[in-house]
Amino acid sequence: MLTHASFPDLKGKVALVTGIGQTGSDGNVWGDEPRVWGNGAATARLLALNGVKVFGCDINMLSAKNTQQRIQALGGVVEIIEADVTKSGEVKRLVQEALTAFGRIDVLVNNVGRSEPGCPATMEEHIWDAQADLNVKSVYLTCHEVLPLMEAQGSGSIINIASIAGLRYIGKPQVAYSTFKAAVMQFTKATAVIYAPRNVRLNSVVPGLMHTPLVGYLADKYADGDIDGFVKKRDDAVPAGKQGESFDIANAVVFLASESSKYITGQKLVVDGGITSSTK
Repeated sequence: MLTHASFPDLKGKVALVTGIGQTGSDGNVWGDEPRVWGNGAATARLLALNGVKVFGCDINMLSAKNTQQRIQALGGVVEIIEADVTKSGEVKRLVQEALTAFGRIDVLVNNVGRSEPGCPATMEEHIWDAQADLNVKSVYLTCHEVLPLMEAQGSGSIINIASIAGLRYIGKPQVAYSTFKAAVMQFTKATAVIYAPRNVRLNSVVPGLMHTPLVGYLADKYADGDIDGFVKKRDDAVPAGKQGESFDIANAVVFLASESSKYITGQKLVVDGGITSSTK
């Protein structure tokens, strides 16, 4: 049975979580094995188990519904809508529907992202632009809507999911993803300084190589579908000897959402099994 950190101060708060579904989700209830929860779904689950009312969105409503049903089966409170967070009108609607459902937003988790292969010489311009929109513009759009609400409330915590690809080269030709995940971390740091006097905190969680349902999708894109070889290569790259799991990320997010981290803002919490500290 999964164990998780408990933060009593979170009970009754409201969290908006983007990307609450997961690549590979087919609508089936998969049980309790940690690897079959994506980062967003796992984060929503741990927030809900801490008594947080979760409002989630995903571009894939079937996947979002799957997450909702699994968390509701555990007694959690989750509402969902379909939304594309790269579009300002849809983000405005998302925030308004969250307010209609729960009245406030105490925690924002920006979880969407995706990598595409290519270097500047080979990547088409439209792919570069789409990578910018998904990986960093989405963060700007949600913060644009939510920061004024948190300031008016007098408090709030925003957690942006970045990637160690924004800190170092990790063996895949994904220059756009690396660039825009680095941008997420700097966006977070600069905005955190601006909003620190207003009692709104912003931090980044920086995942390393995680074994989630996304791995199969990445194996198709970067390893010609050789998922076993791709998983082994990723495990071998980690000083700890294996990839992390979605709940490693979720526990970091929930900590940063809680009052246990009340004096932490503008920081990067790297969850990577030692990769960025190694020359491996």
